[in-house]
Amino acid sequence: MPATPAAGPRLPDTATLRARAATALRRCGIDLEAHTAPPAHEGDTLPARTPLTGGTLAHLPATTPEQADAAIAEAHRTFQEWRTVPAPRRGALVKRLGELLTAHREELADLVTIEAGKIRSEALGEVQEMIDICDFAVGLSRQLYGRTIAGERPGHRLSESWHPLGVVGVISAFNFPVAVWSWNTAVALVCGDTVVWKPSELTPLTALACDGLLARAAAEVGAPAGVHRLLLGARACGERLVDDPRVALVSATGSVRMGQLVAPRVAARFGRCLLELGGNNAAVVTPSADLDLAVRGIVFSAAGTAGQRCTTLRRLIVHEDVADGLVERIVQAYGQLPLGDPFDASTLVGPLISTAAHTAMSDALAAAQQAGGKLLTGGERCYEAQAPDAAYVRPAIVRMPEQTEIVRTETFAPVLYVLTYRTLDEAIALHNGVPQGLSSSIFTRDQREAERFLAADGSDCGIANVNIGTSGAEIGGAFGGEKETGGGRESGSDAWRAYMRRATNTVNYSADLPLAQGVNFL
Repeated sequence: MPATPAAGPRLPDTATLRARAATALRRCGIDLEAHTAPPAHEGDTLPARTPLTGGTLAHLPATTPEQADAAIAEAHRTFQEWRTVPAPRRGALVKRLGELLTAHREELADLVTIEAGKIRSEALGEVQEMIDICDFAVGLSRQLYGRTIAGERPGHRLSESWHPLGVVGVISAFNFPVAVWSWNTAVALVCGDTVVWKPSELTPLTALACDGLLARAAAEVGAPAGVHRLLLGARACGERLVDDPRVALVSATGSVRMGQLVAPRVAARFGRCLLELGGNNAAVVTPSADLDLAVRGIVFSAAGTAGQRCTTLRRLIVHEDVADGLVERIVQAYGQLPLGDPFDASTLVGPLISTAAHTAMSDALAAAQQAGGKLLTGGERCYEAQAPDAAYVRPAIVRMPEQTEIVRTETFAPVLYVLTYRTLDEAIALHNGVPQGLSSSIFTRDQREAERFLAADGSDCGIANVNIGTSGAEIGGAFGGEKETGGGRESGSDAWRAYMRRATNTVNYSADLPLAQGVNFL
């Protein structure tokens, strides 16, 4: 691997990033100064920081519990009106939002890079994902289909219809600060729901921009302002959404631990949950695989977004006949990955979200080596002299003798564990032998191997791919996973049903009153 230069590349400074963020917000209609809390109130503020330097960009007023309650109350009142608006008219709001997102794609991408640390192409891709889901939801607004059911009683019609559910509480994570919000919000709005959003406390500026653009869209199409409300705060705001019976659905993205706290509390009040939690994703590489294709898919899935996607490739399960050669090629590819300023077009790996994330990565690598793993490359922190409060880290590869406890544990950082197998049954057992069940893939040119991986006794994940990596889902398919991933589904396909309530309707248009199952009563 090439030696890291002592000084490293030129990195941006906090003042420059603060000015760039303020400019991006201003172009989206948000005055950052107007949203900055006075110094006297900094004890009740939410700091907006950037992982590019570790510096603070602004202090924003944190939403108080009382303000959170008022926002939920307003969203609940607005729902009473919004649910009666015809769905295509609701779609007009989302259409306008998509147009505004398109017009401000560059500014939103700037904010994603500044707050989440994503390289430019990935930041632009995330904003494009918002635009795409708006397009999908607009079409969906004319396709919220029910069905006619064959009934057993003459002169009766049996059918099924779908109705708006209520207030949807969205709790999103830092790694996709805007895309996941849009998956939920665009679909919920056309379904007739209102939304209260609690973004990650690590990405408040992107949330301000999106909330402002949606408010502008609502004003321009004549939709009520209360269809969307924003809560800027930490755990207390999320708890308000979790515990308030006026919030019909809580869609929460985060760690397994978060889901373990959220789900029982929502269930206790008979609310609904849509959970997108941890992923410990694996790719199986068979002897017949196109190894050129596999290397490209593996490197992006494992090192892209600095290993901070829920779909990041964390386990590589390779047939022993091709393992040595494949691993050598991946190590070589890692050595050529440019690490540094994510605004630089040549950079492929930006910073981790925090120095704490690097500590967790270092701890995982130490545990893996203690369990017999061999660190092949990566793990070192770079450019500390320039950015002592940021964590620019080389993606790591560890060859493991077996699937130990640390391998079964998700570490939200670019750590790729390599395991080998002899038979496909053994590979599938290794693949499924973790608590998480989000995304999976197999690289093979053997149709039988591909079909077996996709079969009922193959991958146990919500997403199963052939000859592509674990990352890079399209919005047309439902996104989500099984086991400790939570079982939720967002985005495309029929995921819209989670945001609506189902009613079974029976209409008797005859002059008789036959009872079902042949029951006689009067």
